Amino acid sequence: MKWHDGLSTLNADYDGYILDLWGVVHNGVQPYPGVLECLQRLRAAGRRVVLLSNAPRRTATVEPNLRRMGVSADLYDAIMTSGECTHRMLASRDDPWFAALGRRMIHLGPEKDVDVYAGLDLDVVTDPAQADFVLNTGPDAELGEEDIAPYLPLLQRCAAQELPMICANPDQQVIRGTQRLICAGAMASWYAEHGRDVRWIGKPYPEVYGLALSLLDVPRDRVLALGDALATDMRGAATAGIDGCWVLGGIHQEMLGGSWKQGRNPDYDLALAEASAAGLAPVACVPSLRW
Repeated sequence: MKWHDGLSTLNADYDGYILDLWGVVHNGVQPYPGVLECLQRLRAAGRRVVLLSNAPRRTATVEPNLRRMGVSADLYDAIMTSGECTHRMLASRDDPWFAALGRRMIHLGPEKDVDVYAGLDLDVVTDPAQADFVLNTGPDAELGEEDIAPYLPLLQRCAAQELPMICANPDQQVIRGTQRLICAGAMASWYAEHGRDVRWIGKPYPEVYGLALSLLDVPRDRVLALGDALATDMRGAATAGIDGCWVLGGIHQEMLGGSWKQGRNPDYDLALAEASAAGLAPVACVPSLRW
């Protein structure tokens, strides 16, 4: 893994980029410094860009929020999300695991995520005894987003019924502004640790990368995937057989000694050690998404 100050020294080797959103392009509130200029430079160089997110919402829902942040549609070619992938797999039922699901579903998640299943032939129920499976899209702000405690009663009832779970966001946590919040992956991990069946949709799993690569339409050996999470972004790149570039200033910045506020870059040697300990070998790392 080689240190680069930005993408300008990597750009000649790649024709297409898969970019994580939360932790790379923005922090949930606004783009990180240098991101918009970097995207403009990539587009000016004729590079293709697909934004790949573990957001448990469909792409049509994600795009307006990006636009409000200043990430306009001319800065990328397409968006793919774990929510979009989940919706398509629920609709098609081509996958054997999905084909075996019934039609009665409990939604564990906030109202803002209902587009993941809207328009599908599903009956939404609230009693686990009446359900065939659980769709987990993450915590609800009204119940709290700091830990899984408010969700344990429902999780326990679903587990007692041995309901299979779709996890539409494998992320364990996310940083919104400066606050760390749990994601659907934290609840799904509890469920799996208690012996229940979980199907994870999104990074680092192959289905969402297949969709992203089809949108990118660039040979795999000319694709670079950038992300801030080792467990999802860098492992996902390895699983998909494409080069990975670890963005050190996102979810792991505190662990790596970095600080946006103080303008301090993460510790490169520590990053090398952490990637190696995880059994991963990204080709490059950058402090942030910048040119």
